Amino acid sequence: MTELYRRFGGGLGTTFLALVVVWLAGMVLAPNIMMVDYALRPNLPPAEIGGPRDVYSLENIHYLAREGVHRAIFFKTVWASALVAFLTLVVCYPLAYWLAQTATPNRTAVVLLALTIPFWINEVLRTLAWYILLAFRGPLNALLLSLGIIDQPIRWYGDAGVLAGMVYAYILFMLFPIYNAIESLDKSQIEAARDLGASVWRTHWRVVIPHAKAGIATGCVFTFMLAAGSYVAPALLGAPGSRWFTEIIYNWFFEGGDWNRGAAYALVLLVLCLSVVLVTLKIARVNLTDVAK
Repeated sequence: MTELYRRFGGGLGTTFLALVVVWLAGMVLAPNIMMVDYALRPNLPPAEIGGPRDVYSLENIHYLAREGVHRAIFFKTVWASALVAFLTLVVCYPLAYWLAQTATPNRTAVVLLALTIPFWINEVLRTLAWYILLAFRGPLNALLLSLGIIDQPIRWYGDAGVLAGMVYAYILFMLFPIYNAIESLDKSQIEAARDLGASVWRTHWRVVIPHAKAGIATGCVFTFMLAAGSYVAPALLGAPGSRWFTEIIYNWFFEGGDWNRGAAYALVLLVLCLSVVLVTLKIARVNLTDVAK
């Protein structure tokens, strides 16, 4: 804060500080406080709000614990989100290493531009593109049939379609943190490892990955949280047997009309995501300051 006032002066520094406080209060704290308030109160008719039955309790959260189907979908969403983060890491790490250490600046610029262009449109349209690609009579089945790999079209919608759509949708959130981390690695360290006889695998395990662990942890955290909170990909690419926890939350709010129970479900998802993030950072020995960078 002292640096802020020294650099911009009292008036402008106070203005910036006030904007940050307003943003945090209005966009972060207020929505979450309202969500907690809704989650801990019962769903009552307007005439009973503020009455003797309008008390705080954990009933909405206990309902989730008792509802076997919803509980199973919740845990499935958690491990599936972790799988999305892992698959995205597997896809992005080799590409990030090639861009940061091997490719020429011109090639890096072209590839990054090509990867960024699809993200100039919103997530709904990108997911609809996958909806068309994975359709029963879509381009993917037509290609596989023409190559003789399959005998009849395959219904790709379901868990596989959701995973593919999410890996594609969140690829940049994994790629850029890893790319930035590996780019800062001095090439002489990799050359020294090779000169000492280290294999490619050992060079990555002992030199590149330890240096890029902050970027890897950041990408995993971003991808996991985005996947756990995603609604568009499961709604468009999923099947009746591959529901996502966010779809249940949506149904409570907009079809069931029970905002309190929907808020309780959202609160449980939020707490779990925060727990996973903190555990991941602890395992990777990365602090929040490294993630913020």
